[in-house]
Amino acid sequence: MKKLTILSIIIGLLFWFAVSSIPAVNAILTDPLTIAKAFISEWKKGYLLQHISISLWRVVAGFTLGLLVALPVAFLMGWYKSIRALLEPWIQFFRTIPPIALIPLVIVAQGVGEQAKITVIFVSSFLVMVIIIFQGVCNVDLTMIKAARVLGAKDRHIFLEVVVPASFPYILVSMRLGLASAWTTLVAAELTGASRGLGTMIMEASLYFRMDVVVLGILLIGIIGLMMDRGLLYLERRLTGWQEVRRN
Repeated sequence: MKKLTILSIIIGLLFWFAVSSIPAVNAILTDPLTIAKAFISEWKKGYLLQHISISLWRVVAGFTLGLLVALPVAFLMGWYKSIRALLEPWIQFFRTIPPIALIPLVIVAQGVGEQAKITVIFVSSFLVMVIIIFQGVCNVDLTMIKAARVLGAKDRHIFLEVVVPASFPYILVSMRLGLASAWTTLVAAELTGASRGLGTMIMEASLYFRMDVVVLGILLIGIIGLMMDRGLLYLERRLTGWQEVRRN
């Protein structure tokens, strides 16, 4: 499988070189060597590391807050029908609204500081994660719950020892999708008056038609997001290995 992955990357790079050699395309999609030169140039200036670090901080902060809020909300919705009836319609409603549409409200309410950017990312990741975790709680095998009740377990023990472990794979999946949503929303979040960040770098470079820097910023967002996703996937495999054994 690793050989196929390496082959896929090589083919992708060759295709990129071929497409970027077309004059009409080269003005927009610069070749990989030009992107590499842009990376070295921006890194030497000292701005690139600042852009990466501030964007990474915004994504991690918004994603972490989203997870911390999504966990109790999702479990309460899945465990108590009354809370589900109160919250689910609103969560489903806001889930259909693109986070970028909230930017004017966020700016008016919180200004253009870091709090506003983190809020937009928080909303995006929270709405993704709360739905998935909620579905995980709802999909817990009722047979296990009934068996626990027959054995005399109380609701608190059933919740902690049956529902939470059974929902854990959904939590990890929600984290991966929530993180992807956070990175997707990053550029929109940095529209709120940011002076630094990968999204800001992309937008400023596009104003001066520096397409090499634009593509570089897009690639960096993709690469960093992919690395974080691979990290969560590794964590998922390590922590849910018992499922593989049970399926085998």
